[in-house]
Amino acid sequence: MKRTSFAKLMSAAGSALLSAFVHAANPAITHVLTADPAALVHDDTVYLYTGHDEAKDNKDFYKMNKWLVFSSTDMVNWKEHGSPLAVGDFKWAKNNAWAGHVVEKDGKFYWYVTVSHATIDGFAIGVAVSDSPTGPFKDALGKALVTNDMTTDTEISWDDLDPAVFIDDDGQAYMFWGNTKPRYARLKGNMVELDGPTHSLDLPEFTEALYVHKHGDYYYLSYATGFPEKTAYAMSKSIEGPWEYKGILNELAGNSNTNHQSIIDYKGRSFFIYHNGGTPKGGSFRRSVCIDDLHYNPDGTIKRVVMTSEGVEPVK
Repeated sequence: MKRTSFAKLMSAAGSALLSAFVHAANPAITHVLTADPAALVHDDTVYLYTGHDEAKDNKDFYKMNKWLVFSSTDMVNWKEHGSPLAVGDFKWAKNNAWAGHVVEKDGKFYWYVTVSHATIDGFAIGVAVSDSPTGPFKDALGKALVTNDMTTDTEISWDDLDPAVFIDDDGQAYMFWGNTKPRYARLKGNMVELDGPTHSLDLPEFTEALYVHKHGDYYYLSYATGFPEKTAYAMSKSIEGPWEYKGILNELAGNSNTNHQSIIDYKGRSFFIYHNGGTPKGGSFRRSVCIDDLHYNPDGTIKRVVMTSEGVEPVK
């Protein structure tokens, strides 16, 4: 074979190899630790909001003081936007920048987050607001939206975790949250006040990480179950239930006791976004966001997620 032909062959082979690995390996973000993902599709872009594990090793529990934002138009290449929100932005909070969720309404972006309250025992839910999906965000209330003394059906101090907000087709917003006790409540049109009573949910072996999404005619309520955590889900024709339990959606996430999900449709595909402890020196307190494809059955049920090392191929 001529040297020029061999060079062309090797070049073509290299291009094919690179093409085969265009998708990003899981974890999807490796240069910084990320956890508890929440994704928002806005103006043809996916915005990924995460917590940030700062533990030096896996004996340091959940050391988290700020949240991070990334964006992508192909689910593979992520642009970093820094930290537009931290615990210190809530003057009434003292520590623990834990799981949160962002929604957009009427041109404003609302970030609901978990923090420890400085003067009321236990965890609380705060809400920050911005005119941009990448911030900066500021405290929208100057006080907590939910505090531990508002939810007295359990004696634990960590039952007000993991807020997730869903805006229904009629514009009505709902917030879901809880640890060991799953709850939801309506939000007023201003997005920063509860509108009516808090309702309990009946979910088998509920732990935490409630998340609601809609696909087709069905509402889906997913959550972490057991410990170490798997992800289970239920379905309903109404945002207020009743919810029919459908089983396990995602198995134990590698090297992490927790399992926290976000589910989106984007450019004709569905994605399951979660975290594991898959980076070098990773673990339960040093987690990283991963992304895999999500698939539905003809009857609307969801196929069990296949967690991969390869990640997803870019969307077009």
